[in-house]
Amino acid sequence: MENMENKEIEIGEKYLPIGTVVMLKGGSKRVMITGFCTIAQEQKDKLFDYSGCIYPEGFIESNQVCLFDHAQIEKVYHLGLIDNEEREFKQKLTTAINTIGEENLLKVNNEMTDTMVEAEPQGQTEEATSEPAQPTTPEASVAPQMPTASEIPTMPGE
Repeated sequence: MENMENKEIEIGEKYLPIGTVVMLKGGSKRVMITGFCTIAQEQKDKLFDYSGCIYPEGFIESNQVCLFDHAQIEKVYHLGLIDNEEREFKQKLTTAINTIGEENLLKVNNEMTDTMVEAEPQGQTEEATSEPAQPTTPEASVAPQMPTASEIPTMPGE
């Protein structure tokens, strides 16, 4: 079996496939892409290109999500599955973003969030009050309790 770890993979255009494993600029731990176009609860005016989890551990707790932008990717270690379904999704995603625009997506999200908060039954509050996220890299956002790059041990050999 060929050793893929040392093979250079081109970063390529925006919206890499789910399952792609990357290193972020200034990071010390790899991240696997798990989603697209995510808005952090604590930063509702920013639409991040990707959501992900630390690799190889994955999601240890449900609130551990790493949010980052395409420009923050320094290196691609593994490219996720690319098939017809993924290509069609990527085309629809790109078209939707270009048609609707990032500002309008943020506005819709904020309106939906406000509506959900208003609909909350009286006497109930959010389960967890969280501290502001600690970024793993400049301008990256991480959900509460997600370790920062300096708190995660580096990979052997790096």
